[in-house]
Amino acid sequence: MSIAIVGLGFGAMLLLMFLSIPIAVAIIAVGGFGGWMMYGMPLVDMMGGVIWSSLNSHSMLAIPLFMLLGELLLRGGIADKMYDAMAVWLSRLPGGLLHSNIATCTLFSATSGSSVATAATVGTIALPALQQYRYPVGPSLGSLAAGGTLGILIPPSINLLVYGSIANASVGQLFAAGIVPGVLLALLFSAYIAIFHGRAGEEATELVRMPLRQKLALSKHLIPPVVIFGVVMGSIYGGLATPTESAAIGVMMSLGFVALGGQLSWDLLANCFYQAARTSGMVMIVLVVALLLNVTISMTGAAQAVTSWIAAYDLDRLTLLLVLLVFYVILGTFMDAMSMMVLTVPIMMPVILVAGIDPIWFGIFVVIMCEIALITPPVGMNLFVVHGVRTDGGSYGDVIRGALPYVVVMMGFTIVIILWPGLVMWLPDILAGRG
Repeated sequence: MSIAIVGLGFGAMLLLMFLSIPIAVAIIAVGGFGGWMMYGMPLVDMMGGVIWSSLNSHSMLAIPLFMLLGELLLRGGIADKMYDAMAVWLSRLPGGLLHSNIATCTLFSATSGSSVATAATVGTIALPALQQYRYPVGPSLGSLAAGGTLGILIPPSINLLVYGSIANASVGQLFAAGIVPGVLLALLFSAYIAIFHGRAGEEATELVRMPLRQKLALSKHLIPPVVIFGVVMGSIYGGLATPTESAAIGVMMSLGFVALGGQLSWDLLANCFYQAARTSGMVMIVLVVALLLNVTISMTGAAQAVTSWIAAYDLDRLTLLLVLLVFYVILGTFMDAMSMMVLTVPIMMPVILVAGIDPIWFGIFVVIMCEIALITPPVGMNLFVVHGVRTDGGSYGDVIRGALPYVVVMMGFTIVIILWPGLVMWLPDILAGRG
């Protein structure tokens, strides 16, 4: 297969998406039709077996379970109290509650696995306080949009689960690889706030002067997410449970914490199950069509054509990754994060393997690119989410202006991990006994 035909198929999928055709339909239309054109019905017939063998797997259960875990924490009132506890401790820092936005997003990300859920949850909780203490609008909204992106990097991450399925990579190793970059990125966000918005929130003096006893009393609300994260991740890395089993443990623990808080009810459970099922269904459909596209790419030799085309330019590892950085940033301006990942990873995997790039490291690279896509206009999903939860009726441009500096921070951080890949691979190597 020629590179021109591969480019034509990729362009056709993008065109269908621009025409507002659902993502899954666009991918399967091109992938299925392309496979039929090349090999006829035998290739189409074998796709049913691919779907069954891929979804008839215990690891696939982790996706709806982690979705349910996040829903329980959100609707059980745990997230609200988490923000209050963060606010009283971090309000002394230059930038005040803007740091609470980042810290709460970081902690909520460690249990929810979804950027959109993180941005919506923390945004709904934080905006009234930010407005009350007259924080600048742009930086407030930008910190919420950027902090929400951590939901797909810090484990448990739905995007890392999907990447692991597409790239046939270890989910446990991917989760381990996401911890250090996720924490470092959160610290960089806070450093940017302290440097450029250090005078924000000077009117929030009552939070700064709160008695120590009251601060300690509020800190108990940080226990549920910390304990859940510790048990879920500890059981995976300790070899005591698979990601699916640890997700089930996390769900049971969250049910216990919600019950202890007096929030557990049949209505709450029904709502959580419905929302988790709805989101999981969307993710699973996209994952299925990505796997079917994988079959077509493998059978038609499209991956080999792309690999040969890139190899002809004789790019070294650094140049290749910088080209991919620019490519993904541009692609992310008009494509949502999940679509971008499932569309490009099957094509790029053979390329990065030939270049000697670790697929675990590349998974973190791709997810950071997805994070950037979430806050780059015009279709950044987190921008829409944060703008949607505000109540002051302000301009969408406020969110864009507040979030764009974080795009620069994330691009700079990506260059850092390209130059020093050990920042990503140190923890997975230690846990795998390679360090």
